[in-house]
Amino acid sequence: MATVKLFEPITFRSVTARNRIAVAPMCQYSANGGLGDDWHIQHYGAHAAGGAGIVLTEATHVSATGLITPHCLGLWNPAHLHMMTRIASIIRRCGAVPGMQLSHAGRKASSEVPWRGGKGIAIAEGGWQPVGASPIAFSDSHTTPHELTIAEIAGIKADFAASARLARQAGMQVIELHAAHGYLVHSFLSPISNTRTDQYGGSLHGRARLLLELVDVVRAEWPDDLPLFVRLSCVDWMDGGLTLADSVEVAKWLRETGKVDLIDCSSGGVAAVGPRIPSLHPGYQVPFAEALRRNAGIATGAVGLITAPTHAAEIIANDRADLVLLGRGLLAEPAWPHRAAHALGAPLDLPPQYARATIS
Repeated sequence: MATVKLFEPITFRSVTARNRIAVAPMCQYSANGGLGDDWHIQHYGAHAAGGAGIVLTEATHVSATGLITPHCLGLWNPAHLHMMTRIASIIRRCGAVPGMQLSHAGRKASSEVPWRGGKGIAIAEGGWQPVGASPIAFSDSHTTPHELTIAEIAGIKADFAASARLARQAGMQVIELHAAHGYLVHSFLSPISNTRTDQYGGSLHGRARLLLELVDVVRAEWPDDLPLFVRLSCVDWMDGGLTLADSVEVAKWLRETGKVDLIDCSSGGVAAVGPRIPSLHPGYQVPFAEALRRNAGIATGAVGLITAPTHAAEIIANDRADLVLLGRGLLAEPAWPHRAAHALGAPLDLPPQYARATIS
């Protein structure tokens, strides 16, 4: 039956996932100095044991100044390596592929955690100086970012390369570069936040230069037999912002490098005020994954309010995307893949300790 394709293995380079369900990166805001703790072990272990094929870490930052909040996860210091190795190990132990999303918060750095309002933290109140493509603040409460110089951009590329090297040492098998949701790389891609006139601004290709260069420096540290994903905000939902046609072009450039294996298709996040999503409904971002897959010739992941097993199965069965990435639904139900397999009449590879689990 066609719906079983959701539970068929999928291979990227040398890495095979047991099914086409991935855990989307979801910040936990529970680290200190970039260092995770037992919360992260249970969080990632639960999702791997629940049956997902790929488990991606939350946005894992490449420097202290690149943190979204003081409590975000990082991998810029060898002191972070032991915890990341444990995370990769527990994900593999439970049958899933361990992956890491590498990120830099850019102009959204120095923020409070969401359950404390999520506003910017002023430097005088313990915050730090955000950086970005241009000196345009993310919101009224955020500090105006310092416009990065060419030399500083080179330093950030070196940070991404160093974190990719540490991810490899930790035993991660997938890296995803975060180029969405208003964070640093997206702030270069979007004309809403990038008004530069040098080689990193202007045309779409100029604004995409940082992303393409990051792909090069990360791939130089990341083995050829391991996959590299990129998360894009395919549209900004704002007049004058990124369009789907823009993102198709960027996806073509990424495919042409021969270094990127999948585009994780999200949207929005470039500004705190202004974006208006016309209709927020289940699968509202799936057309982006479908468009990039068909028009750029690259594998894609679909994300956004995908909660019903039949919906996830339809997306994969009809070749609208190669993966479905679930977020908030998996927070509520880490064993969602188990329930979905039961509903669709498909087998699911569970840890033997959970083989006697029953679904009502």
